[in-house]
Amino acid sequence: MLRFSPTAWAKLVYFRDKNNNEIGGFGTTGSDDLLYVSNFMTVKQKVSAVSVSFDDEAVANFFDDQVDLGNKPEQFARIWIHCHPGDSPEPSVIDEETFERVFGGCQWAVMFVVGRRNQTYARLSFNIGPGGQMLIPVQVDYSRDFGPSEHGLWDAEYSANIVVGNRVSTFQKGSDEKAESDFRDYALPYDFIDEIEDMEPAERQFILDELGAGKDPWDNESEEIF
Repeated sequence: MLRFSPTAWAKLVYFRDKNNNEIGGFGTTGSDDLLYVSNFMTVKQKVSAVSVSFDDEAVANFFDDQVDLGNKPEQFARIWIHCHPGDSPEPSVIDEETFERVFGGCQWAVMFVVGRRNQTYARLSFNIGPGGQMLIPVQVDYSRDFGPSEHGLWDAEYSANIVVGNRVSTFQKGSDEKAESDFRDYALPYDFIDEIEDMEPAERQFILDELGAGKDPWDNESEEIF
């Protein structure tokens, strides 16, 4: 079971609810309980409603700081945490690719996602022996002491680390390379397209306009495909 201290959970939810974008970070643990998240730590990152991209130098500095504190990688670099601005915590295709690329060489790692209404997803992956993956339950361990809700420090960390990027930029017809670049770092939920398809035409067109996608592809009179 993946467990959170009340303070770590409060901080994660506080960051999640600061805006309508994804927020990512790492869960840190003690050496004696590697699935008990005592703190949620962020690094400098660019975020949007459908993506989060960590700054490489910031990640390296975070790792160096943790090692200087005497912590081992399994205490600060094995539990990848991020939130989705929608209700669904299901990992996106980009989430899956990132987890495999970044954590695929680790002996074990956890991908944890929390949605807007506290729905959660946690998967433990282990790469020793034959390897394997399994979904694990999540719990906030209220039997532990509550630490202080340090809103001032959390706000300072948020301001220093969270940079809101542009939405998906508009790409020109015929520029496949540009389109691939625009969407490479975006983590659309699995049900994103289904949700758009189920919308009323006016609402759907509003969302597509916000994404810079142009005409409604579900409109029979439209000649463009999103």
